[in-house]
Amino acid sequence: MVRLLRVVACALLVMQACSPPPAALGVEASIRDEMQRQADAWNRGDIPGFMAAYADTACFISLKERTCGKALVTARYMKRYPDASAMGRLDFGNLEVLPAGADHAWCTGTWRLVRSADTLSGGFSLLWGHADAGWRILRDHTY
Repeated sequence: MVRLLRVVACALLVMQACSPPPAALGVEASIRDEMQRQADAWNRGDIPGFMAAYADTACFISLKERTCGKALVTARYMKRYPDASAMGRLDFGNLEVLPAGADHAWCTGTWRLVRSADTLSGGFSLLWGHADAGWRILRDHTY
């Protein structure tokens, strides 16, 4: 019986060590909420609402270009997606949020954009920073 209790105690310690700390759970929930707000804004055809999650100094990096500054990134999106038809429906998937210190976190995942004429998809890596306004995207690496 004592041996069984030791095994159970060890298993509980291992489970506790592998669980994210409570603060990390708050970071993950906050970032997931921001990303859901982004998808909701996009699906309403609201690019400024989608961009609310970006910091003023954010950079968007794709395979073809690098655009820095929230205003320039917003202009890029508005040029590429001029109306609701071009915007289609956006979904995020396979999200993983990894805290990187007290005020930063990485979020990786996939995106899928379904339009009447086609479906686009890829992956992303977002560096988030926490400021007075909440969690904001500092770097967006999308492919």
